[in-house]
Amino acid sequence: MAFTPRQLRVLMRIWPPYLGAGVRLREFADDGSRVVVTHRLNRVTANALGTVFGGTMLSMTDPFYVLMGVQRLGSDYRIWDTETQIAFVKPGRGRVTAVMEFPDEVVEEVRRETAGGEKYLRWFESSIVDDDGSTVARLRKQVYFRRRTR
Repeated sequence: MAFTPRQLRVLMRIWPPYLGAGVRLREFADDGSRVVVTHRLNRVTANALGTVFGGTMLSMTDPFYVLMGVQRLGSDYRIWDTETQIAFVKPGRGRVTAVMEFPDEVVEEVRRETAGGEKYLRWFESSIVDDDGSTVARLRKQVYFRRRTR
Protein backbone atom coordinates (compact mmCIF):
# COMPACT_ATOMS: atom_id res chain seq x y z
CA MET A 1 0.00 0.00 0.00
CA ALA A 2 1.28 3.45 -0.82
CA PHE A 3 0.06 4.84 2.52
CA THR A 4 0.21 3.70 6.11
CA PRO A 5 -3.17 3.33 7.85
CA ARG A 6 -2.46 6.56 9.75
CA GLN A 7 -1.69 8.47 6.54
CA LEU A 8 -4.79 7.02 4.91
CA ARG A 9 -6.96 8.15 7.81
CA VAL A 10 -5.64 11.71 7.44
CA LEU A 11 -5.86 11.79 3.63
CA MET A 12 -9.39 10.38 3.48
CA ARG A 13 -10.56 13.01 5.98
CA ILE A 14 -9.46 15.80 3.62
CA TRP A 15 -10.14 14.07 0.27
CA PRO A 16 -12.24 16.62 -1.67
CA PRO A 17 -15.18 14.33 -2.61
CA TYR A 18 -15.60 13.24 1.01
CA LEU A 19 -14.95 16.69 2.44
CA GLY A 20 -17.57 18.26 0.17
CA ALA A 21 -20.14 15.54 0.82
CA GLY A 22 -19.64 15.61 4.58
CA VAL A 23 -18.34 12.03 4.71
CA ARG A 24 -15.90 11.35 7.56
CA LEU A 25 -13.56 8.42 7.98
CA ARG A 26 -13.77 7.75 11.72
CA GLU A 27 -11.69 4.60 11.96
CA PHE A 28 -9.31 2.63 9.75
CA ALA A 29 -7.79 -0.14 11.86
CA ASP A 30 -4.02 -0.39 11.72
CA ASP A 31 -4.30 -3.96 10.39
CA GLY A 32 -6.99 -3.01 7.85
CA SER A 33 -9.62 -5.24 9.46
CA ARG A 34 -12.23 -2.57 10.23
CA VAL A 35 -13.38 0.76 8.83
CA VAL A 36 -16.01 3.12 10.23
CA VAL A 37 -17.36 5.96 8.06
CA THR A 38 -20.06 8.50 8.94
CA HIS A 39 -22.10 11.22 7.27
CA ARG A 40 -24.08 13.88 9.10
CA LEU A 41 -27.02 15.30 7.19
CA ASN A 42 -27.13 19.09 6.94
CA ARG A 43 -28.77 21.68 4.70
CA VAL A 44 -25.86 21.67 2.26
CA THR A 45 -25.75 17.87 1.86
CA ALA A 46 -29.50 17.12 1.99
CA ASN A 47 -31.38 16.05 -1.13
CA ALA A 48 -34.64 17.71 -2.28
CA LEU A 49 -36.59 15.62 0.25
CA GLY A 50 -34.38 16.64 3.15
CA THR A 51 -32.70 13.25 3.54
CA VAL A 52 -29.28 11.78 2.79
CA PHE A 53 -28.54 11.32 -0.92
CA GLY A 54 -28.41 7.66 -1.91
CA GLY A 55 -25.21 8.38 -3.82
CA THR A 56 -23.60 9.74 -0.67
CA MET A 57 -24.37 6.51 1.16
CA LEU A 58 -22.90 4.53 -1.72
CA SER A 59 -19.75 6.68 -1.87
CA MET A 60 -19.27 6.30 1.89
CA THR A 61 -18.47 2.65 1.34
CA ASP A 62 -16.97 2.68 -2.14
CA PRO A 63 -13.19 2.35 -1.75
CA PHE A 64 -12.88 0.61 1.56
CA TYR A 65 -13.14 -3.11 0.88
CA VAL A 66 -10.38 -2.74 -1.73
CA LEU A 67 -8.26 -0.61 0.61
CA MET A 68 -8.75 -3.09 3.45
CA GLY A 69 -7.83 -5.95 1.11
CA VAL A 70 -4.64 -4.21 0.03
CA GLN A 71 -3.75 -3.53 3.66
CA ARG A 72 -4.52 -7.10 4.77
CA LEU A 73 -3.07 -9.02 1.80
CA GLY A 74 -0.27 -6.75 0.62
CA SER A 75 1.11 -6.02 -2.82
CA ASP A 76 1.15 -9.69 -3.87
CA TYR A 77 -2.51 -9.39 -4.91
CA ARG A 78 -4.54 -7.58 -7.53
CA ILE A 79 -7.70 -6.30 -5.87
CA TRP A 80 -10.57 -4.51 -7.62
CA ASP A 81 -14.21 -3.66 -7.03
CA THR A 82 -16.34 -5.48 -9.58
CA GLU A 83 -19.94 -4.90 -8.51
CA THR A 84 -21.97 -3.04 -5.91
CA GLN A 85 -25.57 -3.51 -4.86
CA ILE A 86 -27.37 -1.23 -2.45
CA ALA A 87 -30.89 -1.53 -1.07
CA PHE A 88 -32.34 1.60 0.49
CA VAL A 89 -34.46 0.55 3.47
CA LYS A 90 -35.58 3.90 4.85
CA PRO A 91 -34.65 7.59 4.45
CA GLY A 92 -31.43 8.63 6.13
CA ARG A 93 -31.87 11.48 8.58
CA GLY A 94 -29.29 12.85 10.99
CA ARG A 95 -26.05 10.91 11.11
CA VAL A 96 -25.58 7.63 9.24
CA THR A 97 -22.74 5.19 9.87
CA ALA A 98 -21.21 2.34 7.89
CA VAL A 99 -19.00 -0.28 9.54
CA MET A 100 -17.04 -2.51 7.18
CA GLU A 101 -14.95 -5.49 8.25
CA PHE A 102 -12.31 -7.69 6.63
CA PRO A 103 -11.65 -10.38 9.29
CA ASP A 104 -8.76 -12.82 9.51
CA GLU A 105 -11.00 -15.65 8.25
CA VAL A 106 -11.53 -13.76 4.98
CA VAL A 107 -7.78 -13.19 4.59
CA GLU A 108 -7.24 -16.95 4.92
CA GLU A 109 -10.13 -17.67 2.54
CA VAL A 110 -8.75 -15.36 -0.16
CA ARG A 111 -5.24 -16.78 0.18
CA ARG A 112 -6.58 -20.34 -0.07
CA GLU A 113 -8.82 -19.62 -3.09
CA THR A 114 -6.08 -17.77 -5.01
CA ALA A 115 -3.13 -19.99 -4.09
CA GLY A 116 -2.94 -21.49 -7.58
CA GLY A 117 -3.19 -18.13 -9.35
CA GLU A 118 -6.95 -18.27 -9.90
CA LYS A 119 -9.16 -15.23 -9.64
CA TYR A 120 -11.56 -15.16 -6.73
CA LEU A 121 -14.73 -13.07 -6.51
CA ARG A 122 -16.07 -12.50 -3.02
CA TRP A 123 -19.14 -10.65 -1.78
CA PHE A 124 -18.90 -8.45 1.31
CA GLU A 125 -21.99 -7.19 3.12
CA SER A 126 -22.51 -4.26 5.43
CA SER A 127 -25.29 -2.00 6.61
CA ILE A 128 -25.61 1.74 6.90
CA VAL A 129 -27.42 2.60 10.11
CA ASP A 130 -28.74 5.75 11.76
CA ASP A 131 -27.99 6.89 15.31
CA ASP A 132 -30.62 4.64 16.86
CA GLY A 133 -29.18 1.60 15.07
CA SER A 134 -31.97 1.26 12.51
CA THR A 135 -30.85 0.08 9.09
CA VAL A 136 -31.03 2.80 6.45
CA ALA A 137 -29.39 0.81 3.63
CA ARG A 138 -27.89 -2.63 3.00
CA LEU A 139 -24.79 -2.85 0.86
CA ARG A 140 -23.23 -5.75 -1.02
CA LYS A 141 -19.90 -5.30 -2.73
CA GLN A 142 -18.13 -7.86 -4.89
CA VAL A 143 -14.35 -7.71 -4.87
CA TYR A 144 -11.94 -9.40 -7.30
CA PHE A 145 -8.76 -11.00 -5.92
CA ARG A 146 -5.90 -12.62 -7.80
CA ARG A 147 -2.42 -13.43 -6.61
CA ARG A 148 0.15 -11.63 -8.75
CA THR A 149 2.60 -13.72 -10.72
CA ARG A 150 6.20 -12.64 -10.49
